[in-house]
Amino acid sequence: MEVRYMLSKEMFFQIVGVIFTLVGLLHLIRLLTGFQVLFGTWEFPLWLSIVGVILPWYLAYNAFSLAKKKSKK
Repeated sequence: MEVRYMLSKEMFFQIVGVIFTLVGLLHLIRLLTGFQVLFGTWEFPLWLSIVGVILPWYLAYNAFSLAKKKSKK
């Protein structure tokens, strides 16, 4: 017997918003602490975390906005 659970669009956008918020928070922590991130022998530049804060938080804002719009209908 197969059981499938349907995830509502509101819940989906809320989950996505939380994930993007956490990603942005991790980048902010990296900016504040100066933590090095290495990929093989290449070090990710610190300025990349500026983009890593702004872009995910913008996407999180939009995801929460969409969740709110969907729940009002």
